[in-house]
Amino acid sequence: MRVHVVSDVHGATDALSRAGDGADALVCLGDLIHFIDYGDYSGIMADLFGTDAVRKLVELRTARRFDDARVWSQQLWSSLEGDRFTVMDRAIRAQYEEMFAAFPVPTYLTYGNVDVPSLFDDYLRDGITVLDGEVVEIGGRTFGFVGGGLKTPMRTPMEISDEEYAAKVAAVGAVDVLCCHIPPHWPWLLYDTAARRFERGSTAVLDAIHSTQPDLCLFGHVHSPLVPYVRIGRTECVNVGHFRGRGTPYVLEW
Repeated sequence: MRVHVVSDVHGATDALSRAGDGADALVCLGDLIHFIDYGDYSGIMADLFGTDAVRKLVELRTARRFDDARVWSQQLWSSLEGDRFTVMDRAIRAQYEEMFAAFPVPTYLTYGNVDVPSLFDDYLRDGITVLDGEVVEIGGRTFGFVGGGLKTPMRTPMEISDEEYAAKVAAVGAVDVLCCHIPPHWPWLLYDTAARRFERGSTAVLDAIHSTQPDLCLFGHVHSPLVPYVRIGRTECVNVGHFRGRGTPYVLEW
């Protein structure tokens, strides 16, 4: 059995269309939307406001000046003609239409912190399964999925409370492969060397690793991790990589 795993696709449609080549199934751990790229400043914000405006926003966020970044973002949106939410909805839908069309069959998908999962149903087709707080069997192994992220000063669309997130982890229970968008709360896995900050990880996922010892815990979210892999007990914890940046999936074979 061969399964390819991707996370943080962020609009990389062409690479996504090839991500399942040679695999029996594709697993996607979310963040489909390409909102802002900290490397080249591309994305929806750049399309709307230009690269220089995005560069300033990234610089403020990288300096952890989140209040100033929020003010700058509000100024940008106030300069826009038309309703902000209508403009964003149109841009997000255009990206989702392309990316869902690029998914191979079968694909097992959860969402990331910048996704809008309420729109997923409009683009689903046979063979693409969305899972959150749920378990599926792939090739005789159980895969549990937990989507979204935890609350941060960034205030991305799908940040939820620690309690809500922990309830989804508990609903998954013991599995062979625990698939999340965000990492377990293990400091080495949380520091992003490009953004120069610690991202939030889940203590509920870490507790589940200690208590159920899955073979694997797979995640993304941290684009440039200080450490992409650790072993906690018998569990291999793996950041599957920033798919927009690397363009190739993480490969599982058994």
